[in-house]
Amino acid sequence: MYAIVEIAGQQFKVEENKYIYTHKLDSEEGAAVEFEKVLLVDNADNVSVGAPTVEGAKVTGKVLGHVKGEKVIVFKKKRRKGYRVKNGHRQHFTKVLIEGISN
Repeated sequence: MYAIVEIAGQQFKVEENKYIYTHKLDSEEGAAVEFEKVLLVDNADNVSVGAPTVEGAKVTGKVLGHVKGEKVIVFKKKRRKGYRVKNGHRQHFTKVLIEGISN
């Protein structure tokens, strides 16, 4: 059983007892979270597609922690001008354990 859920403007394919990394949520570690923007639910042979969301479906999860992603290097240069700028960035993510999908 899996579902496609919209979380913070992004769509994720989620399954029970699996981890996902979303953009940082305002929840504390150990807190329970519910996602109600369920776009699709697949339960064996029964597929429910929402228009735009599936009525009554929700996904529950638990926040395991807040982590940082890998460093992304941003390098800018202009030829023959002596202009070079190097910056780095690490995105903040929230690790969520999907506990249940209800239809």
